[in-house]
Amino acid sequence: MPTIELPIIEQSGDLMVETFLSSESTSQEVVRRIHELKTKLKDRVVILGHHYQRDDIIQFADKTGDSFELARYAATLKDREFIIFCGVHFMAETADVLSGKNQQVILPDLKAGCSMSDMARSEQVFDAWDALSEVIETEKICPITYMNSSAAIKAFCGEHGGAVSTSSNNKQIFDWAFRQGFEKIFFFPDQHLGRNTAFYQMGIPLDQIVLFDQTKQGLGGLTTEEIKNAKVILWRGHCSVHQHFQPSHPDIMRSLYPGIKVIVHPECSFDVVAKADLVGSTSFIVNTIATAAPGASFAVGTEHHLVNRLKQEYPDKFVTTLAPYACECATMYRISPEALLGILEGIDSGIIKNRIIVDDADAKWARVSLQRMLDITSAAA
Repeated sequence: MPTIELPIIEQSGDLMVETFLSSESTSQEVVRRIHELKTKLKDRVVILGHHYQRDDIIQFADKTGDSFELARYAATLKDREFIIFCGVHFMAETADVLSGKNQQVILPDLKAGCSMSDMARSEQVFDAWDALSEVIETEKICPITYMNSSAAIKAFCGEHGGAVSTSSNNKQIFDWAFRQGFEKIFFFPDQHLGRNTAFYQMGIPLDQIVLFDQTKQGLGGLTTEEIKNAKVILWRGHCSVHQHFQPSHPDIMRSLYPGIKVIVHPECSFDVVAKADLVGSTSFIVNTIATAAPGASFAVGTEHHLVNRLKQEYPDKFVTTLAPYACECATMYRISPEALLGILEGIDSGIIKNRIIVDDADAKWARVSLQRMLDITSAAA
């Protein structure tokens, strides 16, 4: 059955905090047909649902999780011919890199991209690398890319001695880079995760953390001395969802709900993270709320579909969005039940649509950077 979420308004004083803004419904016929095809194709298909998907997609997922968790899971299902990734483009690319030759990865809607990933195009990164080479030997720079990037960017890192990172292991990857003797880290595409990791977790002074602005000519708006002095060079990118949280929001929530814990994703801005009680990855947020004592209260700084789901799953706790409005991943929302049904109907009739294929060269080096990350985190465990 489809879930329908109605707006719930929490009011205190003059402020109205809108916790649920989505009203999602799917026709009974679409729901029935998807379940029918899932049953028919169960030995050939696996459906993956990212945490940020809306509930009327999650209800059909065989597994939910973050992007890398889902990609790794799909790669273990060697008997499933089709991996339907209900997420965004870079996630499906990662699944294709890790999956077997007998598997095909499908994105239900090709318009489901990621604005953060799009902020670091491969040609921009190549140009930036060339620009930096005029100031310092690039052998002294370790390129590290956040998981939220294209396969081409992951391949660039793999080929140049770098690695991929996630929001939960970013510090481990940074530590590894410096232990290898690299003098600097070039991190993309999320400046906020990079800055928060470098400063709050590693204690690197802010004057040694600089921002390369790819929209500017030459050295990205930096001077030669700034680059030489930097330990971490950040790319000018951000998450369009997490940038909406403002430093005033923790203050508002604490005034409304004394004792509430503010828990945010490290993609939030530097000033928001400074005011949070807890900071961590999506999995960290989920696990923290799941294991908290009954009666605990949280204002959560992340995508609102996940916040809403946590509120429903743990009614013995108070869970609300950190912002007084919904922060939704608009591109993730493009994955609709109707699009999913179209993919399943196509598979059933022998027509494969929206397949995601990473070329062999990029896949080779992207796999290297992903494996490097796994080796680093395994060694640290």
